Amino acid sequence: MRTILNKKLTFWLLLSLPAFLLVLGWWQGRIDSMDMLHPTGEWSARLMIIAMALSPLVSLLGAKPWLNWLVARRRAFGVAAFGYALLHLIFYLIDMGNLDDILAEWMAPGIWTGWAAFGLMLPLALTSNDRSMRWLKAGWKKLQQLVYPAAILTLLHWIWVHNSYAGALVHFVPLGLLVLARFLKKPLSQMKPLGV
Repeated sequence: MRTILNKKLTFWLLLSLPAFLLVLGWWQGRIDSMDMLHPTGEWSARLMIIAMALSPLVSLLGAKPWLNWLVARRRAFGVAAFGYALLHLIFYLIDMGNLDDILAEWMAPGIWTGWAAFGLMLPLALTSNDRSMRWLKAGWKKLQQLVYPAAILTLLHWIWVHNSYAGALVHFVPLGLLVLARFLKKPLSQMKPLGV
């Protein structure tokens, strides 16, 4: 069983399964285009959060076999997050139906934040491969920092589109706490005990 799970194809099939089921439901007419927007966007955000949470978890918990297994697949989580974002965009365009309606709401806060988040995710997805890492060298890690503004824009997009904080915060607050804990860990560890 472990050997099967360790195969890249199996892992990609698992990541693709929700998309396959959603698209199948839409194709069969059981799901409307508009009803595809929330689940595809939510899956994109979840996979982005998982990819971003791994480094803080390793920093806080140390190397663990299960964490190492996930870290080895971090780029797959990131690319899958982009894939669901692309699916989210495709069904948004299908639901809108024409360019005039798309342009009419272009500058609405819940809309431009989604476009901007997608724009930041695009170069991350395109460079999530070994060839790009070798070509960009140190610049690759700097480019990957775009995930932070992309995550903030995704959070704002979610809040403004649904006019609600609950769902977005349930997903993003744990990530925010992990990133904050990782940021604070080093300065706190360098502080000398009182009386020394």
